[in-house]
Amino acid sequence: MANGDSGLLVLGSAQAPGRLRTALAATAERTAGGDHELEFLDLAEKRVGFADGRDPATLDDDTAAVLAAVAAAEPVIFATPTYRGSMTAALKNLFDLLPVPALAGKTVGLVTMGGSPHHYLGADRHLRDVLAFFGALVLPVTVYLTNDQFTDGEPNERATAELDELIASAFALARAREGAPPLGPTPFAARAIRG
Repeated sequence: MANGDSGLLVLGSAQAPGRLRTALAATAERTAGGDHELEFLDLAEKRVGFADGRDPATLDDDTAAVLAAVAAAEPVIFATPTYRGSMTAALKNLFDLLPVPALAGKTVGLVTMGGSPHHYLGADRHLRDVLAFFGALVLPVTVYLTNDQFTDGEPNERATAELDELIASAFALARAREGAPPLGPTPFAARAIRG
């Protein structure tokens, strides 16, 4: 598929399903049958190896398949609960395993969730720093969800609208970039790898 036709929504939490998973799964379901495909990948349901320097293709788990799914998709939406003022270790581990070309120049959207508005910039800031390493094209606004946007575990109308708008914006940007030359310069990480 062309860029902007087949996206991936990655939930970077190793915890049991909660409000964020409920909101993201519903978002992916709402896109079904529309102008684009959005696959939902929950890291809690995958066995992803630890980034310890081994070739991910040699691991006897889901690592290679997860990395291939990220590399094949555009846009990619990364979602994480705010944990100790940042992203989860499960999501950071995924980033540590990903080769730079998997996200270089790709449209990326962000969804974070915290107990209150006080932690809004924590995970957002760290995610943007990591994604800059890859040279990803990150949407300027992150959807930040809080506990008060859920009733009985379900997202309210505002949360749903913000998630839908983020997904639509990510697909629109990915499609607009299709066929365009890569954004430059090449990320430092990619230059360092090439020598």
